[in-house]
Amino acid sequence: MMLQVAVLSGKGGTGKTVVTAALSDILPGRKGFADCDVEAANLALLLGPREKSRIPFFGLKKATVQKEICQECGLCTGVCHFGAIRQDPSGIITIDPIRCEGCAVCREACPAGAISLSDHQNGEIILADTDHGPLVYAELHPGSGNSGLLVHEVKKVALKESDGRDLLIIDGPPGIGCPVISTLSGINAAIFVTEPGIAALHDLRRLVAVSAGFSLSSFVVINRADLHPGFAKEIELFCKEKGIPVIGKIPFDPTVIESVREGVPVTRRECAASHELKNIGRRLMEELLHEPGRSG
Repeated sequence: MMLQVAVLSGKGGTGKTVVTAALSDILPGRKGFADCDVEAANLALLLGPREKSRIPFFGLKKATVQKEICQECGLCTGVCHFGAIRQDPSGIITIDPIRCEGCAVCREACPAGAISLSDHQNGEIILADTDHGPLVYAELHPGSGNSGLLVHEVKKVALKESDGRDLLIIDGPPGIGCPVISTLSGINAAIFVTEPGIAALHDLRRLVAVSAGFSLSSFVVINRADLHPGFAKEIELFCKEKGIPVIGKIPFDPTVIESVREGVPVTRRECAASHELKNIGRRLMEELLHEPGRSG
């Protein structure tokens, strides 16, 4: 059975994608990859993908008006709470698809039946090959919002593309919202990447609370741990209290920045961060393979 491992963070900027790319580079077995951080899908920048195909993604339906039926009464403009419907001085009604939330109140209010809900393309799901296995990620169109539905679709395509492989590595979104919940659903393990700071610890606490509702193994990695040893210790105490293993403490290392600029995983460089990330990969596999009901 294929293991599904997601890398997440309670807040942006903790180094989640750097850790994901490193694990993608060093973990053993036949692997597939999914970038579920669909608002900022950066994993592709570090894995050198070769694009194969694109699948249109249609999110919420949007309201459209049939001008030949519209009586230009303006009732729809008064019921739209999102400011999506406007009437110009000549009486013509227009609907802004970026503002429209697809609630259909305007359709119900229209006495002429001139408004309907239509499919609206929000972005594309991209299928690509990398040196280590298939990668699936998404690109949202400008103004389109992230959703758990798009994350679900990215995971579904990634599972299909990775069928028969040993491991699916997922770069998850930051935060605790619907996309994170969609990412957590059905996976075997989650790695929470945090850093020694008050905001990161606060958001780690929230992420741990959300993940407690799922049947999965949780691990923590502290990035840039040496920048504030006191906060790093506080994170370790919190993890001990919650029974979550801290499988690594990555030191601040300028080589990480250089590798990102070059578009390669830092594990292809000889440096302190690379050494610790390789240890993290080893510890992770030891933890996963020794779970009850699993054998190596």
